[in-house]
Formats: sequence, C-alpha cells, structure tokens
Amino acid sequence: MRRSTSAPRPNWQQTVEQQGLVFGTPARYGDGKARPYWDESVHYVIPMEEVLALEADIELLHSMCLDAVDHVVTTERYREFGLPEWLWPYIAESWKRQDPHLYGRFDLRYDGRGPAKLLEYNADTPSSLLEAAILQWHWKTEVFPDADQWNSLHEQLIERWQHVGGLLPSKEVHFTWSSADTSGEDHITTTYLQETAAEAGLDTVALAIEEIGWDPLLKRFVDLEEAPIGTVVKNYPWEWIVEEEFGRYAAESLPQTLWVEPLWKTLLSNKALLGILWENYPGHPNLLPAFNDQPGLLTEYVRKPKLGREGANVQIVAPGYETETAGVYGAEGYTFQAFDPLPEFDGFRPAMGAWIVGDNAAGLGIRETAGLVTDDGAAFVPHRIPE
Repeated sequence: MRRSTSAPRPNWQQTVEQQGLVFGTPARYGDGKARPYWDESVHYVIPMEEVLALEADIELLHSMCLDAVDHVVTTERYREFGLPEWLWPYIAESWKRQDPHLYGRFDLRYDGRGPAKLLEYNADTPSSLLEAAILQWHWKTEVFPDADQWNSLHEQLIERWQHVGGLLPSKEVHFTWSSADTSGEDHITTTYLQETAAEAGLDTVALAIEEIGWDPLLKRFVDLEEAPIGTVVKNYPWEWIVEEEFGRYAAESLPQTLWVEPLWKTLLSNKALLGILWENYPGHPNLLPAFNDQPGLLTEYVRKPKLGREGANVQIVAPGYETETAGVYGAEGYTFQAFDPLPEFDGFRPAMGAWIVGDNAAGLGIRETAGLVTDDGAAFVPHRIPE
C-alpha cells in the first residue's frame, strides 16, 4: 500500500456535486487551513493481494461481532454498554427474531505490512457511503480507467435490499433522517440508500424523523398521510432514539414497525464491543487489547467514550502523544484500547473504512488526517488497485 498523487479533474467540484456530494463542510490540513473534504489530488494504491486479505479479515471480524452480540444477549451484559435497563429485553427480542440488517463500516488501522487492526465498528449509522460507493468509482473510471477498485457497494446494496425486502412487513419502506443535521450529510446518505432500495424494487417514501407520527389509538407509527409505517430505514442513532419519548414506542411496537438498522445493533455500534471482543478472542491478530471501564494492564491507551462520534472526547495516554478532544460524550462510560497510532504516509494518517453489506465485504473508503484522531476534519480520499 502506498500514497500517490494525481492532478484533480477539471471542474471536479461540479462533478462531485452532480453526483450528490452537496454538503460542503471542509476538512483541515495539519496547520488548520481548510482542505477539500473530497480530495482527489491524492489517493492510495493497494495491491490486489492486500485487498483480498482485507476482505477476509473484514468478514471474519463481522462474524466475531455477531458472536459477541449473542454472547452479550445470552449473558445479559448490557450494563457495560451504558444502555437504559428498560431497553434490554427489547434488544434480546430483536436479536432472537433476527431483525434484518443492511450494512456497516469497520474502521481499521492498516499499513500494508501487518494485519488490519479493528479500531471501531460503525454498525448503526455509518457515514461516507456515497463517497465510497459512487464518487470514487467515477473518479477511478475517469482518471485510471485500467485500474480496479475495492468497490461493489452499489451492486451489493441492491442485492441486499432484494433479500431484505422479503423479510419486511410490506414493500413500502420509509427512509428518515433528522432535519436538525444542518450539514446535509445524513440526508444525502439516506437519499442514496433510498435510491438503492428503489432499484431493488421497493416502494420508498422519504420523510424527516421529526415528521414521523404516533397514533395512540392504533399504537402505531404513521407518516404525514396518517398511513401506518411498516419499516423505517433510519439515519439516526439508536442511542439518541431511546433517550426521546418516541424511543419507547419504537422498542415496544417491534416488530409491527421494523427499524433498519435493527435494535440489536446497539451492541455493535458501541465501543464496549471492543472490550467484549478482546475478552472473547484474546491475542487475535485483527484486534487491539481493549477493556471496558478501566485500562486493565494497558499503560499506553486510547480512552474512547462508548457512544462517541466523529472522534469527540477521545483521550490518548502515551508518552509524546498525549492529546484529548472536546465533545459532549462520556457520561455513558469509556472503553480503553491499546494505543497503536495510525500509520503515517507523507505526513498524513489514513483510517481505512471497510464496508460490509449483509454479511459480505463490499468496499473501502479512506479518510485521512494530519492528526492522531480521525475527526470531522478528516478528508475523504479515493483509492485504486493497480492494473
């Protein structure tokens, strides 16, 4: 694996906007200056043999994560996840029913010289999907037409919808995001998912989560037309839903109204998963040592809030690397993971976002930063597999 440069396409900004990337929050260079969030002046070149090894690692990690969910449900270890006690039986029921799941993104440390290491699993509301599935594929096709790319996201999403569609209450599916997201990123991701579902033959309806209603007589969720909602595909985290009044309705009305991603994924999108995995698979080559609520034997570690997002409230404890980011998370508790800094390429550190659709590896998106923490200042850069 190596980092490479190439000239951006003429009018690249207009091109990516036409492909759907209309939110414009800039990334940052190491000196704090604005950097394009989509940066095609650089890219990563990854040999096919490394991609095949990463694919195998991802599918293995995914199966380990599903086993971890089963372990937590069987042993009722929900308290470690900072989730409210009233929710626990509904998580168990969702898992035992095998409520259908769609996709997720593993964030990995990978340098091409050793096995990939799991940093976290974004299993509920993963971002940067459009960039990974569509934008970088068009970039590769135009700039490096003879190269390949680890990217079957679009095709696999359509195939997954065709499978999941048979498990839903009806062919009508509501897609929702929060209108409080002023960047527009969540709306873009939701719209893209809606397009893939429509291509798979489902009937799709879009509405903001604030517009979903509750009929107290029918004890059902309804849309703006007062029609019952059978399935909601949400780009809104479960941990936020269950803190709101309608969160109880969402849990109690399962499976009459199904939610995608399912409620059992609250156990995968939580950093406490890392501690469970290390306990279940100590010494595994794709894991870093991790412990919940205390650092255990670790003397150099990254303290991560269990429900943290975008690199907020992360503390690094290691000589010469000490840093701490601001944010609003941490009341739910922390997971302590061994410190293994992201590899450095030309002064930048890439975090590999490996996608899973259903239970299959489906593609790669890379976000890089000049700092140690991949936060909302990271840029998305494409990749290619050399011919």
